[in-house]
Amino acid sequence: MSRKYQGLIVLNTKSIDGSVDDLVSSISKEIESEGAKIDKVAQLGRREFAYEHRHLKAGHYVNYTFQASPDTIKKLQSRLSLNAHVHLQHYSRVA
Repeated sequence: MSRKYQGLIVLNTKSIDGSVDDLVSSISKEIESEGAKIDKVAQLGRREFAYEHRHLKAGHYVNYTFQASPDTIKKLQSRLSLNAHVHLQHYSRVA
């Protein structure tokens, strides 16, 4: 059963090789490789954090809207936690 989700991912762009767009598309490929179908990718831009978190003062926010099965979310969280450029990630189900 496929459901619709939104994933807000904060990227660490401090030491990337290439552009932010390349990083966003590589994260999209990782999401699709876990079996999700991406509907929309919205780059919200670089925003300051309220306080410094893990030696970062700001991050690049990207909102992914995709369809996936419920067990795919746990797989995505564990896979993207291994990516050094993914600083924070949050997923919610869309009605």
